[in-house]
This record gives sequence, structure tokens and C-alpha cells, in this order.
Amino acid sequence: MQTIIVHTNLLNFEQVNQLTHTLGKPEKHTTHYRIHTPQCPSKEQLQALRQQMQLDINCLPENFDPAQVRLLISDMDSTLIAIECVDEIADMVGIKPEVAAITEAAMRGELDFASSLKKRVDLLKGLPVHRLECVYEERLELNPGAEKLIAGLKARGIKFALVSGGFTFFTERLKQALGLDFAHANVLAVKDDMLTGTLEGDIVTAHSKANYLLNLCQQLNISPQQTIAVGDGANDLEMMKLAGLSVAYHAKPAVQAQADTALNHRGLDAILDFLA
Repeated sequence: MQTIIVHTNLLNFEQVNQLTHTLGKPEKHTTHYRIHTPQCPSKEQLQALRQQMQLDINCLPENFDPAQVRLLISDMDSTLIAIECVDEIADMVGIKPEVAAITEAAMRGELDFASSLKKRVDLLKGLPVHRLECVYEERLELNPGAEKLIAGLKARGIKFALVSGGFTFFTERLKQALGLDFAHANVLAVKDDMLTGTLEGDIVTAHSKANYLLNLCQQLNISPQQTIAVGDGANDLEMMKLAGLSVAYHAKPAVQAQADTALNHRGLDAILDFLA
């Protein structure tokens, strides 16, 4: 039997009837409903039902064992947090529209991520470093359910890794503030307290994110099947394909089409429904 999860703690009579008719009878759990079925519907059927009911509905992969999960690895920008940091930094120098357009195209997979990042960082040349602190303090917000997710993972002994094509200035602060286990991102080059418009070291690309997942698995002595990967953009797909469960969080269409599961209505805490 396969398991379908309906990510809501309250269904009305009509919704129960509709789900029962199309998928099977939903059984109430603390935070969500589950339906046990011999076979999951196609992705197209599931997506149509999600849109019709305006609910997050997901089918767990047959080979995914929630009890074996030991690591969750998440993208940062527009996934753990509600902003794209590079866009907000660009706003400090009055070029947000130009940089945001590049970011959006890269996340859709229309531009090479590394070259697009270099182009965006080059536009930030000369920005005082203290303006990054302004972005962190004044504009950075966690996405709904982030803290509840992190607390739930800690209670289950599951590690949290933050990996980003963004910048260590933000990932390291989030790691410390939220008590995360691991963080990996790009390093902005600085000279005389100003951004130089370049990066130090290798750029964190889609391939880098996938390798980071594999390296953490080796470090923790677990298999990729024991991981959950969460992301929203094209540069998250490589690591998502390696994980035991991939979650497209309010993601671009190409990511939703390839991920095991998708969340478009609930917050990040809905990921805990997969582990219940």
C-alpha cells in the first residue's frame, strides 16, 4: 500500500467526500490526513486535485522510510527564508529590478547559475559591508513554519543542513541563530570594508549542492536515501534527485514537475507530516 498525505488538520464534509471518491478515505492524524491506497494517482491527476481543492496533497515514494531519515538539507533563499538576499543587497545600490530579473531567470533554469551569479555580484562592487547587516536585520524573514520544522527535526534527532548559492554572510548567521548543524554557501570578497564585486573560492552550483549532500552523508555514515532535500529553484534539482525524499517548496514549475512532493499552500512545518 502507498501513502497519500493531505497537509491540513481540518477537512470539511465535502472535502472528505471528494477525497474518498477520488483517492480513498482520509484518516485523521494530529496535523494532517493520510490515505492508504494500492496505487498513487499520476502527477497530473494529483496536481489537478491540488488545484481544485487548494490543498497540498502528496504521495510518499514507495522506497521512502520516514523512520530512517537522519538529515534534511535545504536551500536558503526563497526556501528557508522569504527573500532572495542578492536581490535585497542590490536594492541597497538601487539596482534591484536588474538583479532580480537575472535571479528569476536563473531559478527557472534559463541561465547558467554560476555565470549569472558572477554577473549579479559584479553589480554589487563598492557596496559597504555594513549594508549586508541591514539586509539581515531589516529584511530577512524566515518562511512560515521554519522554526517549527527545525524544532521538530531536533526532537527526532534529524540534522539540518543549509546549503545556498547565496552567501556565507547570511548562512552562518542563520546557522548560529537557529542552531543548525551545517551550512555551506559562497563567500563574498571584501576589501577595505567594501564588496569587491567578486567571490572567494569555488561557486556553489547545483553540482556543488549535490556533492555537499553526498559529503554530509559520508560524514554522518548514512545513505542519501536517509535524507530529505528541500528547494525551490533549478539549481536545487541535482541534490533533490539524490535524496530519499525531495520537496519542492513554493517552487518554480520545473522543480515541482521533477520533485517527489510539492508544498504550495502550507508552511515549512508541513514537511514534518512526511515523518509522522
